[in-house]
Amino acid sequence: MSASDAKAGENKADSQAAIEFKDGLIREIPNLRAFAASLSGSMQLADDLVQDTLLKAWGNSEKFEPGTSLRAWLFTILRNTYYSLYRKRGREVQDSEGTYAERMATHGNQESHLDLADFRKALAKLPEEQREVLIMVGATGLSYEETAEICGVAIGTIKSRVNRARTKLAELLSIGSVDDLGPDRTSAAAMQRVGSEPVGS
Repeated sequence: MSASDAKAGENKADSQAAIEFKDGLIREIPNLRAFAASLSGSMQLADDLVQDTLLKAWGNSEKFEPGTSLRAWLFTILRNTYYSLYRKRGREVQDSEGTYAERMATHGNQESHLDLADFRKALAKLPEEQREVLIMVGATGLSYEETAEICGVAIGTIKSRVNRARTKLAELLSIGSVDDLGPDRTSAAAMQRVGSEPVGS
């Protein structure tokens, strides 16, 4: 094989890797928007966060290790961006308008009796650190290990925060059993509609 053939092969592999990376970024936009909205409490700020995150990720694509979780890597970038930029601007807000919570979907018969407006209010009342991990674990499917790495705390701390969030939601919603509020069900912030709009809309 000539040097030019080898070079062409490398370029093709690099091109394919770039396409796969780009496709991965696009697939994660709904999850990024859900997480950004849970942090900022505003869909407008969430879209700004997502755009910043995607730009940073694309500009630092060589730092991503293939075979690791792209979602966890992106969430780390988004979270760091939020805490370094938006908090400095004094934009730490609860979901007072219910913008984020109203887009959450509840699943299963056990929650069918819940009034969505009450659910929105309860979610907004959770401390930020609890709401954050509940969304990561329950809504976007990150593992406790990935969530712990993103937040820079021990796995036990994440489990404790999720449990406290579930307990607090059950209390606020007057639900008898915390088991009815499994993070996979309540926070089913599967946020299908969040992310259905173009970023920046």
